[in-house]
Amino acid sequence: MSSGQLPPVTRGAIAAPVVEQFLRSSGMTIEQLMLALVAEAQEYALPPISNFFVGAVALGSSGSLYFGANYEFVGQELSSTVHGEQAATAHAIACGETGVQMLAVSAAPCGYCRQFLYELTTASTLQILLPNAPPAPLTSLIPNAFGPQDLGVTAALMSPQSHGMTLTFALDPVVKAALAAANASYAPYTSGYAGVALKTGDGSIFTGAVAENAAYNPSMAPLEAAVVSLVISGGKSYSDIVDAVLVERAGSKSSQVAATRAVLGAISSVTLRAYQADALRM
Repeated sequence: MSSGQLPPVTRGAIAAPVVEQFLRSSGMTIEQLMLALVAEAQEYALPPISNFFVGAVALGSSGSLYFGANYEFVGQELSSTVHGEQAATAHAIACGETGVQMLAVSAAPCGYCRQFLYELTTASTLQILLPNAPPAPLTSLIPNAFGPQDLGVTAALMSPQSHGMTLTFALDPVVKAALAAANASYAPYTSGYAGVALKTGDGSIFTGAVAENAAYNPSMAPLEAAVVSLVISGGKSYSDIVDAVLVERAGSKSSQVAATRAVLGAISSVTLRAYQADALRM
């Protein structure tokens, strides 16, 4: 099916009413539509190291669809890489979704992504869609999984978060956006709540929040999530960045400052502004 026969995509997403109308008029199933859109999602990928382009399409609990793609950063450790499945999830979170029902991917999720997805509120019911294969439950792809419950955590990624952190000086719009992202971030293992805001030359602001994982390494950094918003939701490039702010909780067990500065330096000449916020309640 050609892209001209698919529903229009706005800011890397398709709203639920548009999805519903298209399915009624086309006779396609939601699974068929998501797999047909994967190639379009791949166009957002920026993998200068591997040259392996990954596309992902997530179905949020609202019925809307969200694109994801992979991002690699030359000169930085490979652990900074954003996987397509992570990007689609971060995109859905940024749009207010509280769960992902299905995820279509251009290639089978690696073990890292299976672990990342197991942190989701909908992990037990999440269906993975691959080309030329029947839908598979995530739980069948990660047997005997290690998850939040093994560390005594009852929350899950995509559950609403509100941390009540504040800054004691007058806030400009970019700092405000980063603080809001930090207050909505998911960090049950370190309480290292953190958010990043990127401003572009036209005044647009794109944010990302930390998303920790029970296995630690598959955690997603706030700058990584902000890059997803910048490129997929905003249609911008790294060269459009004119300001970058990180806000994180003061005194937490982890810090995003060094890693954020390093990765930001790989994609932009902008100097990071970093602030430590106070938490009113824990």
